[in-house]
Amino acid sequence: MSDGALPLIIALTITVLIIGFFFYFVPVGLWVTAIFSGARVSLGTLVGMRLRKVNPSDIIRPYISAIKAGLDLNVGQMEAHFLAGGNVGRVVQAIISADRANIELPWKRATAIDLAGRDVLEAVQVSVNPKVIQTPRVSAVAKDGIQLVAVARVTVRANIDRLVGGAGEETIIARVGEGTVSSIGSAASHKEVLENPDQISRFVLERGLDAGTAYEILSIDIADVDVGRNIGAELQTDQAEADKKIAQAKAEERRAMAMAAEQEMRAKVVEAEAEVPMALAEAFRTGRLGVMDYYRMENVQADTAMRESISNDGKSGDRS
Repeated sequence: MSDGALPLIIALTITVLIIGFFFYFVPVGLWVTAIFSGARVSLGTLVGMRLRKVNPSDIIRPYISAIKAGLDLNVGQMEAHFLAGGNVGRVVQAIISADRANIELPWKRATAIDLAGRDVLEAVQVSVNPKVIQTPRVSAVAKDGIQLVAVARVTVRANIDRLVGGAGEETIIARVGEGTVSSIGSAASHKEVLENPDQISRFVLERGLDAGTAYEILSIDIADVDVGRNIGAELQTDQAEADKKIAQAKAEERRAMAMAAEQEMRAKVVEAEAEVPMALAEAFRTGRLGVMDYYRMENVQADTAMRESISNDGKSGDRS
């Protein structure tokens, strides 16, 4: 390589780098696309986006879509929403969809919904085309003690005005489940609910369950009602079993007290019998009882014991 070729190569390299940096900071192609699309954006604005670490394509392409849809949006506001962490493309698509459906959705409200963490485009779609939310299986007991298991389908439409700060689908499901339990629980018989399941829907709709939520409830349809267990009979059986155990415990307590009383009486009898020899000795010593009197008493006791033994043997023979 000659000494004259080296400076030329260096000059070409520097030129290529300068051109690359120029086209990076000045997206000429995107600027030309915007101009021919009717979206007037200056090169200075695009360069400023690069310096603020904003991808111009994420702002300009949604801006072109808005201009083509006949909307008047501000590039500066779009860039500010992007820097705040919002999804500019979804917001612009939502505003275009709302405009086509004659739904009022200003830029500030759309960006507020997006920054609140909700999908603003999906909200507009649900507002135009209501969706169905199916509740899980809800168990409740009628007044006659029969358990019913119900499943409801709730048709809701998004309420654009309440999307910011309004409760979500979980609240709708919880409230519908609570209303279902109350409706079944207030029924005199489970047969009434099986014959007219629409009374659950009327009861739930009358309570205004969509208040404070991001949705408007259009209808509630009971998809399925199944008969579960006889809770009333099970409770009565459990109560009877509990009463039986209480009665057994009380009977056992009385039996234990009777046995204790019997043992106490036996102890007193043994104590009294232990005092008999002492009383006899005292009677002999004082002369109140003679020897012949003692023998006669022993004979009477022996005769009584013999008669009782004969009587018991006779009873045993009769039973055999």
